[in-house]
Amino acid sequence: MGTPIMLDVNGSDIHAEGARLREQGPAVLVELPGGVRAWAVGGHDTLRRLLADPRVSKDALQHWAAYINGEIAEDWPLRIWVSVRNMFTAYGTDHRRLRSMVAAAFTARRTAALRPTIEETSRRLLDAIAASPPGEPVDLRACYAHPLPIEVICDLFGVPKDKRSDLRTVMDTAFDSTITPEQAQANTLAIYELFTNLVADKREAPADDLTSALIAARDETDGAMTETELVDTLILMLSAGHETTVNLLDHAIAALLTHPAQLDLVRSGQRSWTDVVEETLRWQAPVPYLPLRYAVEDIDLDGTLIPRGDAILVGYAAAGRDPALYGATADEFDITRTTKQHLAFGHGAHHCLGAPLARLEAEIALPALFNRFPDLALATPPDNLTTMRTFLSNGHTTLPAHIRISATAPARR
Repeated sequence: MGTPIMLDVNGSDIHAEGARLREQGPAVLVELPGGVRAWAVGGHDTLRRLLADPRVSKDALQHWAAYINGEIAEDWPLRIWVSVRNMFTAYGTDHRRLRSMVAAAFTARRTAALRPTIEETSRRLLDAIAASPPGEPVDLRACYAHPLPIEVICDLFGVPKDKRSDLRTVMDTAFDSTITPEQAQANTLAIYELFTNLVADKREAPADDLTSALIAARDETDGAMTETELVDTLILMLSAGHETTVNLLDHAIAALLTHPAQLDLVRSGQRSWTDVVEETLRWQAPVPYLPLRYAVEDIDLDGTLIPRGDAILVGYAAAGRDPALYGATADEFDITRTTKQHLAFGHGAHHCLGAPLARLEAEIALPALFNRFPDLALATPPDNLTTMRTFLSNGHTTLPAHIRISATAPARR
C-alpha cells in the first residue's frame, strides 16, 4: 500500500496539511492514531462524487476489513466514531430506516420553532457578557460560541440543566484526538452512562422534546429501532448538533473581526449574514476530517485504486480550500465569492440533518453579537490565536475580545 502520510493529531495546521494531501493525488494513504491506515480524500469534486457513491459505506461491521478481522484495538482512541450503531454508521436499508425515523422527529417545523429559544439564549449570554468588568477581555468562544449551541440542542432534546455540564465534558473529549486509549475508553463509558440514563428518565417521564419523540417512535413501532440504536442516535444528534455550530460561530466571529472590510459589507447591507455563514463553512470547515467510510468494492478514484474493505477519511477542510474550484483566492475569506458551494455538512445520503439548525443559530447569533457590541474588537493580535489540539474539530482554544461599549452607542436588543 506504500508509506502513509502521518496525520498531525494536534491539528496544528490543517490547511497546510490539506494542501499537501490535495497535491499528492485524489486519494492519499494516511496514518491515524494507533497506526490505523485510511485513504484521505481532499479534492472538492472528487470528494463530492465519493460521498454520493453507493460503493462507499459507513458500516465498519460490514465493510471495513481491518475491523472485521479484529485488527482494530478495543482501546483505539477513535473507536467510538465507528462502533456506534446509528444512521452515522449505517449503510443502505439500515441507513434509510434510521434516518427516516430521525427525520420524522427532527422536522423543519421543529427547527423553525426553535427561533425564540435561540434569540432568548443569545440575549441572555450577551447580557452576561455586557456585565463583564470594564476593560477586561471576554472569551467569546467560552462565553458565547460554545454555550449557545449546547443550550439550544439540550433544550431540543430535553437534557436536564444539571446534566449539561457533564454532556459538554464528554462531547468535548470525544472530539479530542490527542487523548490516550485509557482516556478514550473512560470517556466512552461516561457517554453511555449519561445517555442511557437520559433515555430511562425520559421513558419514565416523557416531555415535549426530541428525546421523548424518538423513544415513542422506537417503542410504538416494532423493529424500527433497537435500544442500542436509540441511545447511539442520541449520542450522534447531541454531539453533531453542537460541535459544528460552536466552531462555525467561533470562526465567523474571528473572521469578521480580522476582516473589517467584510464586516462593513454586512453592516451596510451589501452582503448578508447568510453570505458570512456559508463562506465561513467553506473557509474553516468546523470538522476538518470525518472518520470513517469504507470501500464496498474496489474503487478507481481518478486513477488511484482504493481496495475493497479499505477505510476512507473525508477531508472537509482540504475540500473547502481546493483551488481547482475556488481559484487562486481559495485560502482567503471573501463573502463576495460567487462560488458558494461547500461540503462542510457533507453530501449525499449522509448529508447532515442538523444543517438547517446550525445555519439558523448562526444567522441569529452573529447579528445579535455584532449589533449589541458595535465596537467589538479582538483583544490579542490575530497571530496569537491558537487552535484546539485535535484534527477532528476546527476551533480556537480561546477568542478574547474587548466589547468596548461606547456611551453614545447603547446596547441594542
